[in-house]
Amino acid sequence: MAISSGTGVRIGDPVNRVDGVAKVTGRARYAAEHPAPDLLYGWVVSSAIAKGRIVAIHDHAAREVPRVVEVITHLNRPDTPQSDSCYKDDVAPPGRPFRPLYDERILFNMQPVALVVGETLEAARYGASLVEVEYAAEAHNTDFRTALDERFVPREKRPMFEQPQNRGDARSAYARASRKLSAEYHLPIHFHNPMEMHASTVVWEGGGKITVYDKSQGSQNVQRYLAHAFGLALEDVRVMNQYVGGAFGSGLRPQYQTYLATLAAKKLARSVRVVLTRQQMFSHVHRPEAVQSVALATDETGRLQAIVNDATTSTSRFEDNMETVCDWGLMNYACPNAAAESTIARIDTYTSGDMRAPGAATGMTLFEMAIDEMAYEAGIDPLQFRLTNYSDKNAMEDSPFTSKALRAAYLQGAAAFGWRKRTAEPRSMREGRELVGWGVATGMWEALYQKMPARVKLLPGGEIEVSAATSDIGTGTYTVMAQVAADTLGLPLEKITVRLGDSDLPKSPVEGGSRTAASIGAAVQAACQQVAEKLRAAKGRIEKPIEVEVTPSGDLAGKDKSRATHSAVFAEVRVDEELGVVRITRIVSAVAAGRIINPKTARSQILGGIVMGVGMALHEEGLIDHGLGRFMNHNFAEYHVPVNADIYDIDVIFVDEPDSEVTPLGVKGVGEIGIVGTAAAILNAIYHATGKRVRSLPATLDKLL
Repeated sequence: MAISSGTGVRIGDPVNRVDGVAKVTGRARYAAEHPAPDLLYGWVVSSAIAKGRIVAIHDHAAREVPRVVEVITHLNRPDTPQSDSCYKDDVAPPGRPFRPLYDERILFNMQPVALVVGETLEAARYGASLVEVEYAAEAHNTDFRTALDERFVPREKRPMFEQPQNRGDARSAYARASRKLSAEYHLPIHFHNPMEMHASTVVWEGGGKITVYDKSQGSQNVQRYLAHAFGLALEDVRVMNQYVGGAFGSGLRPQYQTYLATLAAKKLARSVRVVLTRQQMFSHVHRPEAVQSVALATDETGRLQAIVNDATTSTSRFEDNMETVCDWGLMNYACPNAAAESTIARIDTYTSGDMRAPGAATGMTLFEMAIDEMAYEAGIDPLQFRLTNYSDKNAMEDSPFTSKALRAAYLQGAAAFGWRKRTAEPRSMREGRELVGWGVATGMWEALYQKMPARVKLLPGGEIEVSAATSDIGTGTYTVMAQVAADTLGLPLEKITVRLGDSDLPKSPVEGGSRTAASIGAAVQAACQQVAEKLRAAKGRIEKPIEVEVTPSGDLAGKDKSRATHSAVFAEVRVDEELGVVRITRIVSAVAAGRIINPKTARSQILGGIVMGVGMALHEEGLIDHGLGRFMNHNFAEYHVPVNADIYDIDVIFVDEPDSEVTPLGVKGVGEIGIVGTAAAILNAIYHATGKRVRSLPATLDKLL
């Protein structure tokens, strides 16, 4: 894509998105918008039961619809591998991955049971409405509370997951303490619901080769998945995801429309597009349901003496998804005695998975609600309580951080918010018929970095092409790559072209965990430095392109230290005393995230995370009819997300946090820290306003009246 902007761009400048014009003018093509000759359209038929098997599929009426080409089921699909390993993607949890249309077994409600393929979308959709399926239903359970009776610690854990490290004797210390709190907190299932629904356009190139345009956070992950699942050579599968209309973790793993579109293309030797409906977006990955039991105890001065933090999250019957839920409080607060345990419980749904700040958005949010309760129990201002129990190091691992400017975030955020004007007693602040409440909470997320290559090509005319297979899911990766290249080489942005989202480009992991800006930024800088060296050796004159592909070398300076971003979130709510209606009128988020490459796009990421935190606090929950085992609010009419009318003033502060050890550029990601702790600050403010503790999110009207 051509880049056009001003000159003299440096890291730290608030540059406009270099892909912005392409997006607002419609030149940017998403997965369902790429043309292909002789294109067919697939429409998914979803299961009506949660567990059992298919007895019969009646597709005669569908086949008689004009322009319907085929109805694909487990009975007539092409042969596919039997081994589970062929269906595992790069970030799959332990277990047996779901195989669409593999056999007659039904594992969850709305599971795909057939794909109707037509020459037009309308023909496929109408044909799908005529498919009738007979089932033999079996007993199922989608009630998480019932599943808690069978919670367990899996033998095989998800990569990078470890149980929390306990210290001291937390339970004995809790028993001895004079001031204590014990409570259970609950988070429901959440759905990602990005603007762009999951879609795949599989272009049949002939000779067994395919080009796949996919809504994904990792083109090479999808490439490997499809190659293994369909017995294709890796070089015969090219996956493109140059523009992604939001994902929030829903695109980390290949979703079933990708498999179905490829299955149909292989069977029919034609190009096929499959787009999930908004309703079907509720049939796959979601944030797991969680219960978290927190016991806290302090001495007479308000210093924590014991933390006991146990949590259970939901997963499917066929895969064991487990998140890091319990660590955050143990890491963040100074306390001599701390213990925690994470378990999972299986229910008959699709496998839960990563959703913006997985584990932390659940565990830190619920823990920060408990911290607030403990502050009131101890009779200490909630902000002062956090400062009293502040830890400069990672208290769980007893290791220093490369940097931790959380104290500065507390103080700067409090000053901007006006926290000193707060009166302590619940229900002590009001304006007219509205009760006013102020709350605070802490956010924490990992500062991840992963070595990856970048390719830089300098053309004789002075233009630069920067490329990597990494993804831009709306976070601003195009702009980061261009801005780092411009800064390193001293070139104007209009001289730089960025290519990404293509499995043919230099290897990249899936985009997630807030690691991409730090990781690809370091790679681009290293490659540009080598180009500059070659240009100096050529005395500034070249007659043919200079091209290098570089992976940053050497270990991080702070490789033995803990690395994290932190935030202090302050929220003001106004609650109608008679109606229970909550308005979140002000939020201040002070973020300590190392060096900020682009404060404009970074602020945008924090704003987006905060809005999702508002959804956690007041709106979002997946509601299951346990008799049917089906999510009943699988639409935007009944699954509520924040809209413009719900959002008032948001102030984002980036705390100065120089850090030469965390990553080569001193960069920490900001995609996820914005959501962590936001809902807790809002719930804590609701308590301050009303005197009512809501321990089960969201804080709906029925819980406040």
